Amino acid sequence: MPLWKIYHPANSFSDADKAAIAEQVTDLYGSIMPRFYVGVIFQTITPDNFYLGGKASDRFVRIVIEHIARSFPEAKSGRRFIERVNALLIPYTGERGLDWELHIDETPVDYWSINGHFPPPPGSDDDQRWRAENRPSPRTHD
Repeated sequence: MPLWKIYHPANSFSDADKAAIAEQVTDLYGSIMPRFYVGVIFQTITPDNFYLGGKASDRFVRIVIEHIARSFPEAKSGRRFIERVNALLIPYTGERGLDWELHIDETPVDYWSINGHFPPPPGSDDDQRWRAENRPSPRTHD
């Protein structure tokens, strides 16, 4: 599952912004995995709880992305993905005078379950069913 945790200053994103970002993030992944895999958490951080270089910050957005469902085969594809992410973020950050930083952690898929089910391999019949139904269910194949 991709899980995005977006730590941001208060009032930097409207509810409509959050919905649009979450939809665009989901679209990044939707062509290769079930959309329900994608989670986005917005966490408001006040300047007295967010320090950069030892100084309180109210113009910085920090994004932590966890990948479990898929991983990048090599650094080049990871960098291309980050370029796409940056393009998505610029209207909500850079164009508003906010600085941002992100990183991606990759966890082995073997250490993941959803509703007690181990997700099916990409491209399998079960994976196609999960994508079509947009929900997890018992696997019918190993």
